[in-house]
Amino acid sequence: MDFDEPAEHAALRSAVASVCADFGPHYYQSVVDADGKTDELWSVLGKHGFVGVNLPEEHGGGGAGVTELAIVVEETAAAGMPLLLLLVSSAISGEVLKTFGTAEQQQAWLPAMADGSDKMVFAITEPDAGSNSHQIATTAHRDGDDWILSGTKYYISGVDEASHVLVVARTGESDDGRGLMTLFVVDTDAPGLHRSRIPVEVRAPEKQFTLIFDDVRVSDARRVGGVDEGMRIVFHGLNPERITGAAIENGIGRYALDRAARYANERAVWGAPIGTHQGISHPLSAAAIGIAASRLMTAKAAWLHDTGGVAAEASNMAKCLAAEAALAALDSAIQTHGGNGMASEYGLAHLWGMARLLKIAPVSREMILNFVAGHTLGLRRSY
Repeated sequence: MDFDEPAEHAALRSAVASVCADFGPHYYQSVVDADGKTDELWSVLGKHGFVGVNLPEEHGGGGAGVTELAIVVEETAAAGMPLLLLLVSSAISGEVLKTFGTAEQQQAWLPAMADGSDKMVFAITEPDAGSNSHQIATTAHRDGDDWILSGTKYYISGVDEASHVLVVARTGESDDGRGLMTLFVVDTDAPGLHRSRIPVEVRAPEKQFTLIFDDVRVSDARRVGGVDEGMRIVFHGLNPERITGAAIENGIGRYALDRAARYANERAVWGAPIGTHQGISHPLSAAAIGIAASRLMTAKAAWLHDTGGVAAEASNMAKCLAAEAALAALDSAIQTHGGNGMASEYGLAHLWGMARLLKIAPVSREMILNFVAGHTLGLRRSY
């Protein structure tokens, strides 16, 4: 077993960090302050091949896997610029399309996703079906060679930044009453598709939306995978989402600890740097251990996905570990700075919302613990 990082992965980290250094964390803060978007950064990352690093080479991607995508996600966050849509467009939609999309679908959508000129977001959650995806109420029924989609999706990220959305819709019902799902690619400006922004307290470039599908007509050529096979396909994208969600948190944790360590070495009180005091150094050390552990689990989960292994357990564990570790690191970093931790100048507090969001989404800590209880420990469910 070799824990040394391959040279090509180290080179990828360095290259992504170099691109991000040209922007700097204050770029991200200024975008957040202006309620804007990170279009410039996304475009440059796309031109360098980083946004589509996991997509097929024949469609302009890097031909690598989720392992490499997680590196890109982590390094952008470690530079103080966490990009939530890498989880959505590159990880979920990209992994689903490259595995289950037809040749025509891949040619139609992957090149623009790979070079950063377009995005494809993802719509699964609903007002009355958050974690219980089997109870999705948005329906799709056949009408000749087309499908008609009706229903509501909730907390859909980045719809205003994408030309397409990958939608999970109910097309049938199993014998035990669970919904059978099918996936469709819908234009974000399709007739009958209405969106409204959800006001949230998280300060991030990626906006959240409610989508209403009012008899939206979709060609059968835009169906991804078989009819009623959507949930099997979806989970091929949701594991990468959990992995890259963990990678964002790992990056935020590294960014926070780097800033805290620098401050603790430079800030002197009573004649000594504050980092010499265990009240400062121990919480930061504990946070560093947590980030190191979550990075290892994230790497394992990505490796399992890329090698065709069963990645669900490791992906969920990585996501849970990373969310806790990032919040601990960010909290310790803010505390190390004292009052300055809340000052915009020191570039920490604005990341709290993103770090906290990823403890809830894309899957909550509680649902992960339910999964571990049932699948790892063999405990019976209460639901």
